[in-house]
Parts: sequence; structure tokens; C-alpha cells
Amino acid sequence: MKAEKSTRLNKFISNAGICSRREADKFIEAGIITVNGKKVAVGTKITSSDQIKFNDQKIKSEISKYILLNKPKKIALNAINKEKKFSNNIFEFAQREKVFPTDKLNHSESGLLIFTNDQLLAKKITNKNQKIKSVYQIMLNKKISNEDINTLKKGIDINGKKHKLTSISFLNKKYELGIEQNRGGIKILKLLFKKLNYNIVCLDRVLLAGITKKNLPRKKHRFLTEEEINILKRL
Repeated sequence: MKAEKSTRLNKFISNAGICSRREADKFIEAGIITVNGKKVAVGTKITSSDQIKFNDQKIKSEISKYILLNKPKKIALNAINKEKKFSNNIFEFAQREKVFPTDKLNHSESGLLIFTNDQLLAKKITNKNQKIKSVYQIMLNKKISNEDINTLKKGIDINGKKHKLTSISFLNKKYELGIEQNRGGIKILKLLFKKLNYNIVCLDRVLLAGITKKNLPRKKHRFLTEEEINILKRL
């Protein structure tokens, strides 16, 4: 009879999207993670028949997946468009891997988009109060004044809360900007400029939570490295 395949407990916990392997070892040592109702030692191996709990909550055995896409413009992931072949490929890829985008980039927006089946991480990334460093290259519908640049740096009230941009720099022209933002996401970014009577006509996300699109061409995707996944889990 073929022996049942085993895996290290810390790897199972990491794959489940709870935390990194190193952090899992600390939880195992503290007795927060149990196997079949018992505390175990670091380095323990488990099989699919074992029941794993974290804080008395059963952990699903589904392997978490984290995929990075460099989305091109003129593609809406939730609609049929002119580049139907590429759009269908994205749907097929997402369905095959059973992953979902953590946020939205519309028809005129491009850049980094994370797909995952890790619901805890997805909620963290989409939490508008979560501190997540993002860098964008944007194009406005008109030139922006130095006065408005300073206003964006100081902060603008939106729905009773003050939002500001960490940094702003001019690229080629006064309506092409490099933006660094730590909270709020794309929706808040658009509202900030809207408050000053500017519209963002093009947006490219070049960095998300410390992950860049370096060596990832448009329309291409790749699985995140373990180091990148750990960065996201430490947010």
C-alpha cells in the first residue's frame, strides 16, 4: 500500500494563507496551532487526514495561490472588449487556478493586479485603512498647478477623513505625474484629484505593497515568490 503523502505543518499553515512559515513555527511553539486536538512540536509533519486548527478554528486544506498580472489598458476583466482573446485567456486562467483579483483596474487603467484564493489577504489588501505603499504613473486631463500639488501633499478631507499623497513628482509634462500613496487605494486617489477639478485619464500601477512589475511585461503573469507572499502577510 502506498504511504499517504505528508507535509510539514508550517508549510501547510503558510499555504493556507495564515502567516509565513517562520511565524507559523512561533504559533506552533505557543500551542496556538493544534493537530487532532493536541499541541505538537515545530517540524511536525501532517497528512490530509489530520485535523489542523488555529485558535480552535479548523484550517482548510486548500493551497493558497498568489499570482501577479501586469494588466494592459483597454482590457476590462469584467466585460467583453475588443481584445477578446486576451480577456478570455485571463478568465480561463483565473478559473483554472481558482483565484480572483483583489481589486479592480478599469478599462483605462493598467499595471499590477494580484489574484489569489486567500480571502484573508484579499480583505487586507482592499481595506482602505490598511497601510499599503502603492506607486502610480498617472496622466491628468490638464496641467496641475504647484498650489494644488502642495494641497495634495498636505491632505484633503474626504467623507470626514483627511487623505494625502506621500509624494508627487512631475514626469514628462505638468499633467504626467508619479504618485506614491500609502492608504485609500485607487478610489481615494481619484477622489483627491476630483476635489481639485482634475480627472485621471490614464493610470499605471507600477508598485503594490513592495512588489514591482520589473521583468513582467504587459499581458504577462507570474506566481509570487515566497518572499513576496511573506511581505503581503506582514501588512
